[in-house]
Amino acid sequence: MTESVQPSLLSGFDLSTPLPGIPNMASELPVARVVIDSAVPHLDRPFDYLVPTELDAMAQPGVRVKVRFGGQELAGFLTERLEHSEPGLKLQPLRSVISPEIVLSAPVLAVARAVAERYAGGVWDVLRSAVPARMARMETQKATDSDGALEKGSVEAVDDVPLARPAPVPEDALLAEYHGGADYARLLRNGESPRAVLSAVPNRPGDWPALLLQAAEQALASGRGVLIVVPDARDLARLTSTLDERLGPEAYARLTAEDGATPRYRNFLRVARGQSQLVVGTRNAAFAPVKDLGLVIIWDDADNSHAEPRAPYHHAREVLLLRCGIENAGMLLVAPGRSAEAQRLVRSGWAHELGADRSLLRANAPRVIAASDEFEAERDPLLHAARLPAAAWREAKAALAHGPVLVQVARTGFMPALRCERCRTPARCTTCNGPLALGDARGAPACGWCGLVAHDWNCVECGFMRLRASSIGADRTAEELGRAFPNIKVVAATGAKPLHTVPDTPALVVATPGAEPVAANGYAAVLLLDGDRMLSREGLRTGEEVLNRWMGAAHLARGRDATAERPGGGTVVVAGDPTEPMRALVRFDAAAYAQTELDERRDLGLPPAVRLAMVRGPAAAADKFMDALDLGGEVRRHGPVLEGEGEHRWLLFFSYAEGPAVTAALRAMRATFSAAKEPIVAIRIDPDGIL
Repeated sequence: MTESVQPSLLSGFDLSTPLPGIPNMASELPVARVVIDSAVPHLDRPFDYLVPTELDAMAQPGVRVKVRFGGQELAGFLTERLEHSEPGLKLQPLRSVISPEIVLSAPVLAVARAVAERYAGGVWDVLRSAVPARMARMETQKATDSDGALEKGSVEAVDDVPLARPAPVPEDALLAEYHGGADYARLLRNGESPRAVLSAVPNRPGDWPALLLQAAEQALASGRGVLIVVPDARDLARLTSTLDERLGPEAYARLTAEDGATPRYRNFLRVARGQSQLVVGTRNAAFAPVKDLGLVIIWDDADNSHAEPRAPYHHAREVLLLRCGIENAGMLLVAPGRSAEAQRLVRSGWAHELGADRSLLRANAPRVIAASDEFEAERDPLLHAARLPAAAWREAKAALAHGPVLVQVARTGFMPALRCERCRTPARCTTCNGPLALGDARGAPACGWCGLVAHDWNCVECGFMRLRASSIGADRTAEELGRAFPNIKVVAATGAKPLHTVPDTPALVVATPGAEPVAANGYAAVLLLDGDRMLSREGLRTGEEVLNRWMGAAHLARGRDATAERPGGGTVVVAGDPTEPMRALVRFDAAAYAQTELDERRDLGLPPAVRLAMVRGPAAAADKFMDALDLGGEVRRHGPVLEGEGEHRWLLFFSYAEGPAVTAALRAMRATFSAAKEPIVAIRIDPDGIL
């Protein structure tokens, strides 16, 4: 930086006396260290500024400020006040304090820096996710309803607002059902910070939201804060419904982008001001500035929604793991299944497993039928050709007498992929080579990339002009089921047409993975179609991801034993050839499958047994970057691989112990290339979908 006066030169001066060309400065701690709003890699460091006297009171660590930098005015966060700066710097004064509201706490800043280091990214990119956009009206408004009472979820601009502390009820009945659960609850109540991984048993009172709440109540009983992170709006709605019923809507703060900028910032201020000890939300809520954090909980850490799609592409699970180390908080990972990363935490001893007795699981889990087992295959001669096996048809017909039936399909749309009827060559657009798809039964095939309608398509291989479905989507499945069950209501639920709940009445609910609505009393049957198609996708994590989706859907079914509230025992039918994920589903034992996967990946040296970095960019720049990188140790390099138009991709495999050194070297080299105005290469740490 090339602007202002270096504090070491001021050591012989009285800082209360104005200096030539320098404004009146604060008499105590006159230097402000600021993180500026810049994604330029070589500017990813704090810069020092002088604090004018008139800004002294407001310029506190954690506030938003504006500074002069490189001939322009930039926003930033003031991170600390110092007596002196580094030698050789000429400091400029702060331009202004945007708001006296302290929105960046010291623990959250430490977490942001740790996340940037782990993912070889920039601190500002992380802070962009951690601190929501400012809504100035929320900082000064005293929001009231027509009766003068404080509006739900609002905050006041005064400091003496009473803390919204939920009344803890330290019951641990659900936790105590798991081995070690009672001890885990006791440690939380005593103010300790235990760490555990738990695969939830379905069909327990209140289901998983009640289990998470009971764990949270143990930490709240010790006077500490709790943070709960869930994947999406559907899960958040289930959780907040339980919290509203048990604690009341004012007992917690809700942080999610789905609510909009103003409600999100309003609730963020409640947390930052210490007015809420319990915070729930989606992935960016992992950075919530909870005071005296005692416990972090994440539900379904294998869900892709926990991964941030913007640089540095951090995962909510890893953010919470870092928070545990920085803030000495306990952690609980709860899921319908088990991710390989969670199993690694158990295997390494970092976390304990809270397991359930098989008798408890057998009493509450639905009955799982594999349509491809020998018994079913003998009864269904058309099993190899039918998309809806006889077992699925039989169970659906019986279950519809007692309630709704969930049908999980692999893809959305009508016919999302087509191929030649004669030679089976995939149908492609003649203009852009994109895949052709059919939107409905009466339309013409159209390109999924450019949208061009292929009225006169003919196969490039054999010239045939008739198409057949390569895959069938949710819309086509719903249409076929509507004809097969003419007196039954058919409902479609996809990411484009979300549906959170369905009533406890007979209906066929066709949904894509992750978009399954919740039935009031559970589904009488769950049909898992397209198993072979889902497992045919190439990828290291395909089996793990498919099993997680199946387990998530199976948790929505009723238990196998009928009750007054849930008449008709629940059944899950999975279609497809016998595979290890299918066997794990039949046993309802995702932990064993995750352990097997982890052992195999350790033998092969693949994630998550080791860590992975991907470097990608223009061929010459990527190769030059890798040649200049001095990593040493046992880091394995693979590349270059030609990818896209003139791009090279490199992969680096390294141990967890080597991780800090490798990511530090990647950050430093990217900053060096940025300062030299070399082409920027993309760096991804532990990315999904690369292998």
